[in-house]
Parts: sequence; C-alpha cells; structure tokens
Amino acid sequence: MNKSTYFHIVCCLLISFLFSCNNTNQEQEKHKITLEELTISKVKKAFLAGDYTAEELVKAYLNRIEKLDQSSGLNSMVILNPNAIKEARALDKEYTKTGVLRPLHGVPMIVKDNFHTKGLQTTAGSITLKGFISDVDAYQVAKLKEAGAIILGKSNMAEWAFSAKHTNSSIAGMTRNPYNMDYVPAGSSGGTAAAIASNFGLIGLGSDTGNSIRGPSSHNNLVGFRSTLGLTSRYGIVPLILRNDVGGPICRTVEDATQVLNIIAGYDPNDPITKYSEGKVEYYTPYLKRGGLKNARIGVLRKVTDEGIDFEVEALFNQALKDMTAAGATIIDHLLIPDFDTLKQDQWCAQFKMDIAAHLQAFMKIDSLQTLADIIKIGHATPYGTNRLQFFFEHTGRFGDKSVACEDAYTDEKRVAFRKAIEDEMNRQNIDVLVYPSWNFPPALIEAYAEGYKGDNSQVIAPHTGQPAFNIPMGFTKNNLPVGLQLLGRMFDEGKLIKIAYDYEQVTGHRKAAVLGK
Repeated sequence: MNKSTYFHIVCCLLISFLFSCNNTNQEQEKHKITLEELTISKVKKAFLAGDYTAEELVKAYLNRIEKLDQSSGLNSMVILNPNAIKEARALDKEYTKTGVLRPLHGVPMIVKDNFHTKGLQTTAGSITLKGFISDVDAYQVAKLKEAGAIILGKSNMAEWAFSAKHTNSSIAGMTRNPYNMDYVPAGSSGGTAAAIASNFGLIGLGSDTGNSIRGPSSHNNLVGFRSTLGLTSRYGIVPLILRNDVGGPICRTVEDATQVLNIIAGYDPNDPITKYSEGKVEYYTPYLKRGGLKNARIGVLRKVTDEGIDFEVEALFNQALKDMTAAGATIIDHLLIPDFDTLKQDQWCAQFKMDIAAHLQAFMKIDSLQTLADIIKIGHATPYGTNRLQFFFEHTGRFGDKSVACEDAYTDEKRVAFRKAIEDEMNRQNIDVLVYPSWNFPPALIEAYAEGYKGDNSQVIAPHTGQPAFNIPMGFTKNNLPVGLQLLGRMFDEGKLIKIAYDYEQVTGHRKAAVLGK
C-alpha cells in the first residue's frame, strides 16, 4: 500500500468517525429533556417532532424525584408508581401504531394521596391506611388516565386533609416549601403543590374543602382551580366535608390547569351533585387568549383584608390592580356586599364522622375499619390529626344553629343566601370577577405554623357559596415567599375566570421555578 492510498483510507475513516460523532451528538441533543417549567403544549410538540418519547419523559421525571425529593428535605412524595414506565411505553407503542396523540398523551401527573388510584396505595395521609390498594380509580383520575396522563406517584398531604396550616402526615411526615424550606407549603394539598413547583411532574391533582387547592397554590407560586361545586365529580376522593369538597388541578400555568379542567368537568352518576353541571360544561381552551383583561370589570373585595394584612402582600395586591388597569380593566375598589358579615357566619358543618364512615364502607370494605371510632381506636395519628379526629368524633352538624340542616350548595338556605347576595351585587355593578389576596400574610414558619397561620381568605366564600375561585401567582415577599391572587366568579362561569386569569398571568409573568439541591 503506497502512502497516497494509506492517507486516503485514514482520511475516509476520520471523516466517517467525525460524521458518526456528529450524528450521535445530534441524537443526544434531540432526546435531551429540559424539565424545568415544561408544559403540556411543549410536550405535545416534542412528541410530534420525535424529540423524545413518553417513556423517556417519565424516566426523566422519576429520576428527578428520586434525586431531589428526599435529599433536598422537600418530602413531597409518599409513593412512586412502579408501572409508570410500562404505561408510558404502552402509550408510545399506541402512538407509533395510530399516529394519534391523546389529549394528555404521556403527560406525567402527581396525585394527592386521598384520590383512589387503582393498584396504587391510597392512605389519605394516615398510617391507618398504609398498604390499602384500591380496586378503582377516582373519577378524575380515571378521566385523566383515559386522556393519556400517567401517574408518577402519590403526594403527601395533611392527615385526613384536616389542616390548611401545614402538610404533615403520619404516613410520610412533614412537607416543606420548595422556595424556602423553613416555611410551610400550606395544607392539605401541600405535597402536590410542592412537587409541581419543583418540576417533579407536569400536572397535579389536589382537593379543596376550604383552602386546600388554592392555599398551597398560593404558597408555591402556582395556578390552582377550585371549580364550581358540581362541575367536577368527587367520586373516589376520601372526603373531609363532602358538602364542601372539590377536586381539581394544581399546575404551573393557567393553560395547563385549563386543559386538565377540560378533561375532568362533567356529569358523573356516582356523584349526584354533578347533575347541576348538565348543560353548563364548556370546552375551556378558547378562553386562553390575550386581551382578557381589556374592558373587564374587576371588583375588589377589601372586606377580607380589613382585619389585617402584611404590608408586602398589600403592596403586591395593589400592584396587581395597577397591572390589571394597565391591561385595560376597570377596577371597582372597596366593593361592598350587603350583609356580608352576617351572611358569612355559621356556614361550617362538621360532617367528617358521617362522610368518612360512608366512604370506608363503600370503598375500603375492611371489617375492622368501618367508622371514625375505628380510626381513633387504631391511633397512630400526628398530634394535630389526633386532635381533629377527636373533635369530629364529638361534633356533628352545623357549628352554630343546629336547627338549620347541613345541605349542599344548591339547597342549604344559608349557603344560597350568601351566594345570592354576592352574585346580586356583581350583577348590579356588572362585575366580571371579584379579587382579593388568597392569603393576607406570607407562608408561616414550620416551627411556628400554628401562630403563623393567619389571613387565609380561601375559607371565607367559595367553600360555602359553591362559586368557582382560582389562585394565580402574584409575586414574592422577602425570604423568597410566594403570594397568590384569588379570582372569584359566578356559578359555572369558569370561562370568564380563565380568560382574566390567563391574561393577568401573561401580562405579569410572576411564575418562576423553585430551585432545589443547592
């Protein structure tokens, strides 16, 4: 072999090697997944482009959870789904065969541990239920799975959903706020919120009896939808007070939360309250358009802040009103609801004793666990949980006037009167939505959560009236603590709330990721 031939061969081999390396680098780059602030629409585009598969996406999220959840001290997850990768692989095969993506194809989700999940442990935050595996999915879980979503795992929650103050359970311990680990993520859906804020999943499910979707969303710089009571089914969600309970999305963006709502809204014969949604359910995606604040009339309910508000939260709230005005909204400040202070009184009813017994008997069918008395007998609750179990064992019915029956939002005379006063005033002044801070104060320190729990405005209206109320990020106070803005609308007027919330989100851009592992 002469030198010329040898040189030619070497050059060809070198070119081939470099070409191969370049292709390898391109392939690696093609399958690189940036999880931070990923959205449903971005995932769909990536699948269509062949950038990565559902299996690769699920593996990336699971790796992130396993790397950061415990090592950072966040403690947001209770259990991971051992079949998640298998389920993602099946969806990939389906897509290869059909060329069609489901609405939430391959979207990894975090589910609060009080939603029944077929084949995966459900404990409602209590060690009493450790090892219980349901043979059914909660309605909302089933609908999201049908749409292509994949459960990554179950998130920690306040035991039996008792606490709005913090997220501590006997099954998994204390969850911390990912923006500042010394502070609470609120309760009871704090695990879902902390996980979604930390980019451990794409979408989350929480439940809200008085605060527990909107409060954790506020404390974790997220979007949380408490929809109209009756728009979505509670079937398969372990109840706290069923007459108030609503399940729904906890997400990073209004668009993602809206796509979840599209799937879970509607009539379910297993939850009679959803009969009121018939003829009122919409496809909500068209409301995701810029300009939603233009010509909107925003009523400011200062009444809920009159008893005291942190100066930084107040400054952020006033800035939010200025931002809305700049985007074309008309602000009607200091809106007064006639007889507000009187109507809001005596709305709460203690029904956990009856509701949990009915749920245990219908879903869990464990002979030794049929009543609240059985739960108390088994014990092992957190100190806060023990206190609340005893309270609900000793108290039933309305907290005040026992002669007034505890009924649903459509038939309870006190609830109907409260809602009518609010909606009548909104109609009189042609108000589109009411706004107020979700909390008047920043998140409390974990070590002093009882003393620091104050200014929770989510408990005041929507749980009783049944009206839809959404939380969206409003900014941060010192110590990197998130603050949320709450929007309250008329019954079944989710579209208007989405329209205004989306535009505010796009105008302000307050959402930012929590940073873990540093």
